[in-house]
Amino acid sequence: MTYSHPDSMRGHVAIVTGAAQGVGKGIAAALLERGAAVFLVDVQAARLAATTAELARAGRVEQLVADLRDPDSAPRIVAAAVEAFGTVHGLVNNAIATNEPKRFVDITLEDLALGHDVGPRASFLLMQAVHPVMVEAGGGSIVNLGSGTGTGGDVKWGGYAAAKEAIRGMSKVAALEWGRDNIRVNVICPFAESDGVKLWKEFAPDDYAKALRRVPMRRIGDVRTDVGALVAFLLGTDASFITAQTIHVDGGIGCFR
Repeated sequence: MTYSHPDSMRGHVAIVTGAAQGVGKGIAAALLERGAAVFLVDVQAARLAATTAELARAGRVEQLVADLRDPDSAPRIVAAAVEAFGTVHGLVNNAIATNEPKRFVDITLEDLALGHDVGPRASFLLMQAVHPVMVEAGGGSIVNLGSGTGTGGDVKWGGYAAAKEAIRGMSKVAALEWGRDNIRVNVICPFAESDGVKLWKEFAPDDYAKALRRVPMRRIGDVRTDVGALVAFLLGTDASFITAQTIHVDGGIGCFR
């Protein structure tokens, strides 16, 4: 069996944050295709309800509207997932928020707080909250979302890059500490046609075309078949000896980072 087998994640339960659209929705769809039960989390109530109804046709899904800026949301999310499905084997920290692009000197404390609270702080708290559940389950796998904006740098994205690199740093530490618990922690840095990238393509077609030319494979990744498939692999048993890694799923842009 491989990660693409339709039953390769049968019996697995995964939490996905930022799941109402874009990359998070694509990841959730890929997990469901492989038989996992998926707990969807997002702050956008109406969009989350629509996504849940759509994905429910593919498998077992439950949802929770939660604002990750609230530090109390992490234990509530994990408890709700356990109540819905009995346990948790996988966690995907996908959600992020930003007020950028902005020049570095124009980034405010409020901008930094937004990215930090939804990104690394929420990821940190969810990892802490899910750890005892995964230990009780005999192990698990966590996939955190980094970014090539952090690993390589990108003009006018200073706060966003800082948040994404913070996620990478704490992921390495958790992977080293939790290996003995059979809990793996990895980071992926995708370049995929999310809702945000689609808007970028519409309103800044020249910049989009320039970015596309930098991709050796000359295309943008698909949120389900490219990014979601990789996450499914990392959450599944085929990746049982892979931890503490950063993987760029970007068609080659992140080479040597």
